[in-house]
Parts: sequence; C-alpha cells; structure tokens
Amino acid sequence: MASLDEQLAGLATLSQAQLRTEWRKYHKGQLMPVGLGRVLAGRAIAWKMQERVRGGLPPATNRELKRLAKQLAHTGGIDLGKKALLKPGTKLVRQWHGTLYHVLVLEDGFQFQDLHYRSLTPIAREITGAAWSGPRFFGLKEKPDAPAS
Repeated sequence: MASLDEQLAGLATLSQAQLRTEWRKYHKGQLMPVGLGRVLAGRAIAWKMQERVRGGLPPATNRELKRLAKQLAHTGGIDLGKKALLKPGTKLVRQWHGTLYHVLVLEDGFQFQDLHYRSLTPIAREITGAAWSGPRFFGLKEKPDAPAS
C-alpha cells in the first residue's frame, strides 16, 4: 500500500470521476457536492485521509465548531472573541473560602479531585454548593455589563 504522502500526491492526478469515488470512500458514502471544484474536493479528501492516519480534531474543538455553527444558524453571525479556548494540560486554580482548588484541562473535559467532568459548571457547584457558571467561577467569562440607568 502506498504511503500517505504518495496517496496525497496522487490526488492531483485523479479525474473528476475518480475524485467522486474517493469522496464517497472518505465521506461515508455521501455524494460529492455539485459544483465543488477539483482543488477543494482534493483538499477535503486529503483532510479525511490524514484524519484516518493521524487522528482528527480534539473533541473540545469539535464541540466548539458545533457551537459556532449553531450560533451562526440562529443569529446569522458568530462571536469568536467571547469563548476562552483552553489547551489540554492547562491548570485552573481558584481560591474559595480559604481553600485552593485545582482543575486540570483535558482533551475531553476537566479533572477535579481525580474525577472526570465534561464541563466546569458541576465542579463550581461542588466547590461552592450553589448554582454557579463554571467558566465565570474560574474567571474565564466576564460578568455581563450592568444595565444603563
């Protein structure tokens, strides 16, 4: 079998019909969109080839992309500046009532006291005993502006 580099290089030599076949192979049987140019189709196929060999996007990135797509569908726009993106390995530290708490950012959530959590909100609730926004509790989200009087 050819190496990934050889397969990627070979995409440039494929006919439109061969590209459609490769598209179906790497896009779960879906038909290639009508009017999709050779270059863009080749890039999309190349992405899928590399994804199979090297792995795809981290789950947190996929969740963020889905959130942005949903926001775009509902509002017609997206706000990239308001969401803090945390890299795996980042340690969040928060002091609460004299006790220091540490949370480790993982690829697929957070680790707090040797337990795995999908979001920060249940961690904030466990620490405070109250319904806090996890991102706000850990200082990742600003308080909304006070209404003008």
